[in-house]
Amino acid sequence: MSNWYPPPSRPRPVEGGLKARSTRGAIAQSWWSERFIAVLEDIGLGNRLQRGRTYARKGQVISLEVAAGTVTALVQGSRARPYRVRIGIAAFGKSEWVQVERRLAENAWYTAKLLSGEMPGDIEDVFTGLDLSLFPATARDLSLDCSCPDRAVPCKHLAATFYLLAESFDDDPFAILAWRGREREDLLANLQAARTDGPPAADRTEPTTRPLADCLDTYYCMHTAPPAPRPPSTSATAILDQLPDIAVAVRGRPLVELLRPAYQALGRGDESLPGTG
Repeated sequence: MSNWYPPPSRPRPVEGGLKARSTRGAIAQSWWSERFIAVLEDIGLGNRLQRGRTYARKGQVISLEVAAGTVTALVQGSRARPYRVRIGIAAFGKSEWVQVERRLAENAWYTAKLLSGEMPGDIEDVFTGLDLSLFPATARDLSLDCSCPDRAVPCKHLAATFYLLAESFDDDPFAILAWRGREREDLLANLQAARTDGPPAADRTEPTTRPLADCLDTYYCMHTAPPAPRPPSTSATAILDQLPDIAVAVRGRPLVELLRPAYQALGRGDESLPGTG
């Protein structure tokens, strides 16, 4: 009888919980969420993460919120009260984000991708070039806490939260940046401002002035033609981003996502499109 152990407890069923879309195999779909899971496996959390797959797929995660420096969740286990889960990471400061945004704004490719709602494939290089890491580099970069009695870290409640967090990155890649301290609206506004601003004040030359008495004869004459108005610069896919939710799919893919590459090609003046040759 000394070797007897109580049977493993089963989690209480949850109605309306957050379920992972993947029912088997890999959970992450986009490169950035796959990269996030790969990083967790590389820093030694991979084996323990497997414990949370069932919880993530059964919908045991009740809520999940991403904020600067922290992810919080409620996960239903075998007890009546859900467990409180927290995953912490250091958010970058204001000066660090100023450097990142300046570096991103210097490259039109980064700006165009981000303004169209996509995550550039080599955006990690921007952070690395500034001695920053977009994803956690070591296990010490993360602080993990769960109110459950399990001594293992991460426990299955934390592991389930990690998987749901990866899927939230699939839905919104900007959630990764928000976790590091910069919300989508602020980032895009700062990038647009950096792209439209003129040269720094230190590089501007002071205009030369003449006494008013010396220019009275030509004061009311037009010296230079006014600049021609330019249409506002907008993303080729901006109109798609303003459409209401359209419950139309073609072969399992949303119609808006199928149209996006065509709009991007039109914005580039791609002559390979039918009717553009």
